Amino acid sequence: MKIGIPKEISEKERRVAIVPKMVKQIVSDGQEVLIESGAGESANFSDLEYEQAGASIVKGTQLLYSEADLIMKIHPPQRHEVEMMKTDSIYIGFLAPVSNLSVIQLMAEKNIASFAMEFIPRIARSQSMDAISSMASIAGYRAVLIAAQYLGKFFPLMMTAAGTIPPARVLVIGAGVAGLQAIATARRLGAKVEAFDTRPAVKEQVESLGAQFIEMEVVADAEAVTGYAKEMSDEFLRKEREIIGSRLAQNHVIITTAQVFGKKAPVLITEEMVKKIRKGSVIVDLASEQGGNCELTEAGRNIKKYDVTICGTVNLPSTLPVDASRMYSRNITHFFRHLYKTEDGAPDFEDKITKDSCVTYKGEIVNEIVKEALLKRGTNTHD
Repeated sequence: MKIGIPKEISEKERRVAIVPKMVKQIVSDGQEVLIESGAGESANFSDLEYEQAGASIVKGTQLLYSEADLIMKIHPPQRHEVEMMKTDSIYIGFLAPVSNLSVIQLMAEKNIASFAMEFIPRIARSQSMDAISSMASIAGYRAVLIAAQYLGKFFPLMMTAAGTIPPARVLVIGAGVAGLQAIATARRLGAKVEAFDTRPAVKEQVESLGAQFIEMEVVADAEAVTGYAKEMSDEFLRKEREIIGSRLAQNHVIITTAQVFGKKAPVLITEEMVKKIRKGSVIVDLASEQGGNCELTEAGRNIKKYDVTICGTVNLPSTLPVDASRMYSRNITHFFRHLYKTEDGAPDFEDKITKDSCVTYKGEIVNEIVKEALLKRGTNTHD
């Protein structure tokens, strides 16, 4: 199989789907790797390194797509990229299928088998393939560094000749992968940290990192079977806001990470709540691309409202392209090996990881989430 790695074309994207180290493993499995010239440059991986690892350098995007049996990417493909893909080929990468339905329909029309990294279920067997978690850990780390950049005080307790300077206080909302990494990073920098999450199961993890867990009376099923937080009722959100609002004024930094898979992010900090936050504080909203946990967040912009800096962060993993590429590369390589491990080279759809992650196969849209989205738009899978 010829595996093609094109250069990412999304604005400000610096990652690459496969790094030279993983090329060696794929080639040792008997596959051929084609990489577009310059695809790894932004992540500091040269064409020469890829060649030494066993890849073939292809000059020209169109040529790469025309030769590859399988395309591996990070960002969801744009329509013109799918048009360049061979009929009956394979795609593995992020797809954002619900917001890119026309692209998914084109994949089905071209008989492209597509597998979405974001649909890999969060189960023990898939941990090595979990790119969502890998990238979330980077986002949590970067969020704290961004906050430190904009906050006008030290993070750690400082004993100086001019007196003792108390540590910054940090509130992390949402203790998933990104939140836990944010807690750990803020603690390493010496801040006093507290965290809030609707899932009581994360309390032990939060406290093990040296942070205080904010208690809330919660329903038993605040977490879905997939491992993601569930969308909750308006009344539940009101109670959340009450608890969060009572803690905002005590903190210098608020990092929000609350997201519901495939849905708009819940608004947990309203404009009225922002007005009560101490002047000079910083909000870093990791849910900005899904609408934001703060009502005032503007995706892709850092704004100042009521003397509070609100950072609408987007694509933070791309700001650490070297390690982000290494992590994603391991995830997608493990996933590829899982999908095509049988002697006949056919995916095993009795396997949950394969079944849940597949979006299009043999000319059909097979993923239930995507089919439901199509039906809501009054469309069918054969349009």
